Amino acid sequence: MPPRLRSRGAAFGQFLIEALLLALGGCVAGLALGALGAVAVAKLGGVTVVLSAGAALIAAAFAAAVSLVFGIWPADKAARLRPADALRQI
Repeated sequence: MPPRLRSRGAAFGQFLIEALLLALGGCVAGLALGALGAVAVAKLGGVTVVLSAGAALIAAAFAAAVSLVFGIWPADKAARLRPADALRQI
């Protein structure tokens, strides 16, 4: 690999985007399970359940914020490693 083919900033961004996508995937799965659970409770318990798009957006924003905050340190650490050194640590 040529010396500067992979820049540290590009690797940092890639790891941070990966953390964000994983968090948003978990958010979507959590929202789907929560909605299914709410519908089940409504049918079994005879209560009225209101699902709000605003609450879903707040949950997605919170998941994204948490993934960015807690993804910065690992992304920076991974971006500082040379690829050969990273493979040796596996």
